[in-house]
Amino acid sequence: MSQTSTGPIDRELLVQMLRESAGVEEGVDLDGDILDTPFIELGYDSLALLQVTGRIQREYNLVLPDDAVSEAETLRELLELIQAAPLATVL
Repeated sequence: MSQTSTGPIDRELLVQMLRESAGVEEGVDLDGDILDTPFIELGYDSLALLQVTGRIQREYNLVLPDDAVSEAETLRELLELIQAAPLATVL
């Protein structure tokens, strides 16, 4: 049985990581109700998401498949993916 993340990454931390990695689009309020707003409407493209998920994988030792990340279109979907992610195994 594989071990999964215990959920150290919440909405606030993920938004902070997005801000740090890709900035904030002018006129976008990331502090509002954005859980179901598509990333593209928030000004984040697939490259920004790959940067953030790469950081999450390194810092939290999680496995996040690129294809699953690219299918996540909203903050809620990405958070669900992160919270279900298995921990990376060290060989």
